[in-house]
Amino acid sequence: MKITIRHWHAIAQWRWDIGGTSDHDDADAEDDVCGICRVPYEGCCPACKMPGDDCPLIWGECSHVFHMHCLLKWLGTAASKQQCPMDRRPWVTAERKIAQPVAPAALPSTAPS
Repeated sequence: MKITIRHWHAIAQWRWDIGGTSDHDDADAEDDVCGICRVPYEGCCPACKMPGDDCPLIWGECSHVFHMHCLLKWLGTAASKQQCPMDRRPWVTAERKIAQPVAPAALPSTAPS
C-alpha cells in the first residue's frame, strides 16, 4: 500500500522555561503570568507587539519572574522604591546559570595507561 501526503499543516507551541514543571494544570495557570501586567509569560508585555526574545523574562533573587519591560517600568516609578512588586524585598536580578554540555575531550579517560 502506498500513501501520498497531499497537504501538510504544521503547528508549534513554545513556552519560557521558568524552572517549573512542564505539566501544568488549572491551579498552576495563575503562576504562569507576569505579576505586574497579568499577561501570560508566553505572551508579551503591553509595550511589545510580538512575544519572544524581544520581550524576555527577568528573574529576581526572590524567585519572582516578570516580563523585563514590565519590571523596568515598575522600577522606574518612585513608588517602587527599587523593591520587588510581589514581596517588597529589595530587587536584585538573579543570575541564570545555563547548563553547558561537557565536550567529549574534557571527559577523563578511563583507558588503562
